[in-house]
Amino acid sequence: MHNQSGTAPMQPSMMVNSRMPVATTGLPMNVVAPPSSLPRQSSPYTRPPMYEKNKRSTYSNDLRNSTAIPIAPSSTTTAQMLQQPAPATSTMYGAQQPQLQQQSLSMSQGPIRQKKRKRLTEKVIHKQIRSLVPESQAYIELLRLEQKLDTTLMRKRLDLQETLKRPQKTKKKLRIFISHQYPVRFDPESNLDEDNMVQYWEMRVEGRLLDDASTSKYDQGKTKRKFSSFFRSLVIELDKDLYGPDNHLVEWHRTNATSETDGFQVRRPGDQNVKCTILMLLDHQPQQYRLENRLARLLSLSNGTRQAIIHAMWQYIKTHKLQDSEEREFINCDAHLQSIFDCSKMRFSDLPGKLNKLILPPEPIIINHTLCIDGTDPKKHACYDIDVEVDDPVRDTMRTFLSPQNTHELEELDGKILQYIDSINQLKQSREFYLSFADDPQGFICKWLASQSRDLKIMTDQNGNMEEERRSEYYYEQWSFEAVSRYFYNKVQQKRAELEQALGIRNQ
Repeated sequence: MHNQSGTAPMQPSMMVNSRMPVATTGLPMNVVAPPSSLPRQSSPYTRPPMYEKNKRSTYSNDLRNSTAIPIAPSSTTTAQMLQQPAPATSTMYGAQQPQLQQQSLSMSQGPIRQKKRKRLTEKVIHKQIRSLVPESQAYIELLRLEQKLDTTLMRKRLDLQETLKRPQKTKKKLRIFISHQYPVRFDPESNLDEDNMVQYWEMRVEGRLLDDASTSKYDQGKTKRKFSSFFRSLVIELDKDLYGPDNHLVEWHRTNATSETDGFQVRRPGDQNVKCTILMLLDHQPQQYRLENRLARLLSLSNGTRQAIIHAMWQYIKTHKLQDSEEREFINCDAHLQSIFDCSKMRFSDLPGKLNKLILPPEPIIINHTLCIDGTDPKKHACYDIDVEVDDPVRDTMRTFLSPQNTHELEELDGKILQYIDSINQLKQSREFYLSFADDPQGFICKWLASQSRDLKIMTDQNGNMEEERRSEYYYEQWSFEAVSRYFYNKVQQKRAELEQALGIRNQ
């Protein structure tokens, strides 16, 4: 088939691949966007063995070092698809294909999940864009400021994390209210006669932090700490002469399944004044201990945690220079330590074990209270203030600052910035395409068609050079004569083997 101009018709290898996607945005309907407007540099390329299994690759041979940013599949054109960087032709090529599939999957899941993998360099605008739009320099300055701010915040986060590892306590006043009621009101639906009923009294033990009454409007939303959360155990000892040895104790002990409460209530029968003793053991976090009297006077410390006791002991040793000058792991005990530990020399590693014998459980808080039932004392309420340790409220602010929820809005803004950068890069590619096409339309189309031909050859898994094979001079070279001879020789051998096999079957 010949055309009127006498030139050879265009072969399928030179035509635009009909299976390639056609641009539908920003271009006329009859124009297909080229992969790039830059001049192509021919370089030898060996088709990797992966193409034998996967024939759907759309990567261009001459754009393997392209710096174009991948675009989301929903807005991908032919040019943008071809500008995605192809995997390198090395022995690791087989491991590159899952990475490409994972990249396309993350792009389809939206910018919020993709932004975590973005680096700061991907936010930088290309130099060519900065030369075209001088106002973009302000954006670069903002990026530098953001980098400095992120560095400062990261350093501050690390400092706060180290601070949260150390227990920080502050002392506050816990006001305990002890009240009683006599007689206790009974259920009006009861059928019993009140004159024949035994009278009961009721005592309540409640409390709250003094700061709770003056809570600011910023802390009103926070949950107040329950009264029972300050104690490990609470025991109310009533008069043994009135209630006997088996019914004079009311005990509460903390367990793993304990639910916190705002107070404790005791109800007993009786119409006489009752003397009671309330013993409350504070729940220290971390656990505190009481030192033996001699050690407490020596260290000027009556109660403390294990860490505080060992630290005070080390300060005493360092102040009095009791560490051995030659064997640094030994401690030379002075007269006071010898009387306490009953030794003249000991290892520093043995000090915690020796201190365990000298620390005791903390003493409970004891409150002596009298319930006046006979009416001689009209006072039915009593208040007591004790010191308790609570977590520093600044720690809650630190945890809020370190919470990842605060970074959600920043991550969304970063995702939008990356989308805008991708859009700018797409516009830059379109601009380069139109400029290159306007400067040299014929040369640009020829180069682009050659690129399409190479891509079609890779996609269809065709061997050889289709451009040379379409010319008759290609078949008059020396290799064609040798190929014909080999072909006929193989055919003759094949027919001879078939004939010998047929004769052998007949002879049998």
